[in-house]
Amino acid sequence: MNTVERWKQEKHPLDVIEDVEQYAAEELSFEEIEDRADDGEWERLKWAGLYAHGRQDGYFMMRTKVPGGYLSPEQAEVIGEVADEYATAPEEYGGEEQNDIWGDAFLDITTRQDVQMHWIEIEDVPEIWQRYDEVGLTTVQGCGDSARNVLGCPAAGLDDHECFDAQPVVDAVSEFFTKNREYANLPRKFKMTITGCRQDCAQSQINDVGLTPARREIDGEQYYGFHVRVGGGLSDGPRMASDLDVFVPPADAVEFCRAVAQTFKELGDRTNRGVCRMRYLVQQMGAEKFEEAVRDRCTVDLPTQGTDCSEGYRGDHVGIHDQRVDGLKYVGFNVIAGRMGGDEFRRAAHAAREYGTEDASVRLATDQNFLITHVPERNIGNLLNTPFARKYQPDPGPFSRGAVGCTGSEFCNYGIIETKNRVRRWAKALDPARAWESPDSSEAAPQAADVSTNATSTAPAGEESPAAS
Repeated sequence: MNTVERWKQEKHPLDVIEDVEQYAAEELSFEEIEDRADDGEWERLKWAGLYAHGRQDGYFMMRTKVPGGYLSPEQAEVIGEVADEYATAPEEYGGEEQNDIWGDAFLDITTRQDVQMHWIEIEDVPEIWQRYDEVGLTTVQGCGDSARNVLGCPAAGLDDHECFDAQPVVDAVSEFFTKNREYANLPRKFKMTITGCRQDCAQSQINDVGLTPARREIDGEQYYGFHVRVGGGLSDGPRMASDLDVFVPPADAVEFCRAVAQTFKELGDRTNRGVCRMRYLVQQMGAEKFEEAVRDRCTVDLPTQGTDCSEGYRGDHVGIHDQRVDGLKYVGFNVIAGRMGGDEFRRAAHAAREYGTEDASVRLATDQNFLITHVPERNIGNLLNTPFARKYQPDPGPFSRGAVGCTGSEFCNYGIIETKNRVRRWAKALDPARAWESPDSSEAAPQAADVSTNATSTAPAGEESPAAS
């Protein structure tokens, strides 16, 4: 048993949520938190969606889950307000000039359709959670060895590229796993993607579980459902997911995902953190044996594969696109490296409400961009003339359009060099699609980019210094 497993056995990770409320009420410092609990508390705090900053003692990164990337304008507005009010750097770290480009009070859209904020203090977390609760948002299990944010197509329910709208399935699977103590202590993080889109923009090949659209005849009738890929991932041991000979009806998707999690929970490695992701288990067992194990643990009978409906990876949703309903458009805005001001995100929410219909939404994409949906064609010009739209334009150059960046050394414990500022500067000068990656954790998915740059450490003349490769 490794050290993290021992910490999780000593106290269930979800119990840390109540502890956060107490730490906040008493305004405890990091040292006081560690004295009261132990050094394992920093690991358990991840289940609350909190990572301690690597280089700024006393502050957290907070990760907000957004299943399928879907946000109502009200939810997006609250996220922007929280970033603007709470993600503020203290004067000792530069205050409003903390970052040369963004200052402070910014947020990061991630490649997993989450939102990350920095400079969060423990005493502010309960207030943030209360505001989130009022609009149906959560940070719980944004991190940690459990089901992470469930990915989906950001254009779900909007265009003709999909066989069916899988957002209700994304929501159901996310709801099942969130705060579910039985599946909140897995051997390692558990990443899922679920889409009815033919173009696999949610990247099923690099997730632990990928459900993609398929069609099958059952009892003489044709039904849409999902084919399954398992055991994908990047980081130190990249592996493309393996196909299972399974057809999953949408109504059985929650149970199927539960059965996969149960298999991982029982059979996954809890000894060596370096090889305990589910992809190593699938590689060790083989896809056929892994499928047998899942079927043994699933309470519904799963048909074999039908006809696959996927056509391959689409890419981004940047630009102005027709929706299925005549006269409606969705607009994909380009956010270089995923970072924008909280006030700007709030203005995007206001624009969705002002220029969209009552069904308008803000959608986060897996390439760190966002969409505003349900915009009548007559309102497109006014939307594009807003200040935020002119900055995050839907017709960027090819490098700006493809540039993705991880957190980097500015805040990340594993970051070797700063990345976000570099991505923005380079985006103005270079054209090929490119990902900039500082640690080896593949947050920016460099293996999937046309051109990727990874930071490494070299030691000229006996001194360690960061370099890029």
